Amino acid sequence: MTTATPVPLRDRLGLPASAGRHRPLIGAHLIDSLGTGLVLAFTLVFFARTTALSLTTVGAAVSAARLLALPVAPAVGPLIDRHGARPVAAWANALSALAYAGFLLADRAWLIVLVCLLAQAGQAAYWTASTGLVVLAAPAGERTRWFALVQTLRNAGLGLGGAAGALLVGDGGTGGLRVLVALNAASYLAAAVLLGRWRPVPAEPPTAREAAGAGEGAGEGAGKGTGEGAGGYRAVLADRRYLLMVTVNLSSVLASMVLSVLLAVHVTAALHLDASLAGALLVLNGVQVVLTQSPVSRLLEGHRPTRTAAAGAGLNAAAFALFAVLPADGPRWLVLPGLVVAMLVYNLAETVGTPGREELSVALAHPARRGRYLAVNQLSWNLGQALSPGLLTLLFAHGPAWPWLFLLATSLAAVPGLLRLERPSAAVPEIPAETRPLARR
Repeated sequence: MTTATPVPLRDRLGLPASAGRHRPLIGAHLIDSLGTGLVLAFTLVFFARTTALSLTTVGAAVSAARLLALPVAPAVGPLIDRHGARPVAAWANALSALAYAGFLLADRAWLIVLVCLLAQAGQAAYWTASTGLVVLAAPAGERTRWFALVQTLRNAGLGLGGAAGALLVGDGGTGGLRVLVALNAASYLAAAVLLGRWRPVPAEPPTAREAAGAGEGAGEGAGKGTGEGAGGYRAVLADRRYLLMVTVNLSSVLASMVLSVLLAVHVTAALHLDASLAGALLVLNGVQVVLTQSPVSRLLEGHRPTRTAAAGAGLNAAAFALFAVLPADGPRWLVLPGLVVAMLVYNLAETVGTPGREELSVALAHPARRGRYLAVNQLSWNLGQALSPGLLTLLFAHGPAWPWLFLLATSLAAVPGLLRLERPSAAVPEIPAETRPLARR
């Protein structure tokens, strides 16, 4: 009689085996997200309450800063290729700490633009480098689990930070807002110190297949560790396969903006329900993702990242269809369960699709120019985040169903694009098997 080998709890939960060796990285991700959650919803409120400026002026200053920060991601890409992801991420967090400390002194419009520009630059630089941090930490076969863990840490940190921020603002008034910003500056400084102390195991040299090129045009300048010379962004922009992935990723960016742009507006203005319900749905999102991200990723380990990302896009489309058909004048017994079901499907789409999308951004990038590739991918996030508030609210003004139908269409359009990434050719090899270690043949 054979005794079945017990499956370790870590494997059942879908956690990476190497996580214990990288506690500083895990702590940095959690603290960074915690700090972001503290001020995510209160930046405009902070400047409106602590300065004599109007809300319109404050909003214009913050928007101007975000637009001015758009070139940061492309500028950071070469720095990652030259110096590595870890020091860039550490200095990005230090810059964010300086920026939020500057919030306490900003009392004029130009100062608000300056400190918000520094804060946005720090965030853009950090998230451009963050995928590279996973590459440094994850041994062969564990990247998907690491991306799932990072997503879990991010949601946990944002949720805890948001709750703490709401508590401080509710009880402390202007003083509470200042404490909030000071704590946020301290959290970024702590994350910078942790990343500075983290010493990952040196990465293995690229395989012959990786050195040959991860996409069309990738062979130019191959083998130059810094990605300098004739390659650079020209080679990245010539890589049509990667540009397809980045274009398809815009649908994910737009879908992610539902939580911060569309959900509360739809609940209050379209369904005429209390704003507290939107808050409860946000809590549901955080709790569901934190509790299920790693186990769901564990169940999907045997599938290609293109398939899991496509499944996530399909689930998003289903969720947006549910949001679109909820009747504004319908009975509460129908609308409330409908909202919850739509939110559950939306959250499931996040847990299913996110690790695969992150894996693709690395797997399709040439190793010698990975920083530049990730910068181009990050630019799609920055552009989408800058444009989506105006686009989604404009569509909402024409009818509450229109933004959901638009998001449904973009999610469905992403599916064939993601599946097209699987097609190998002479110039564009198949996604290497080592990036999907348990993938079915």
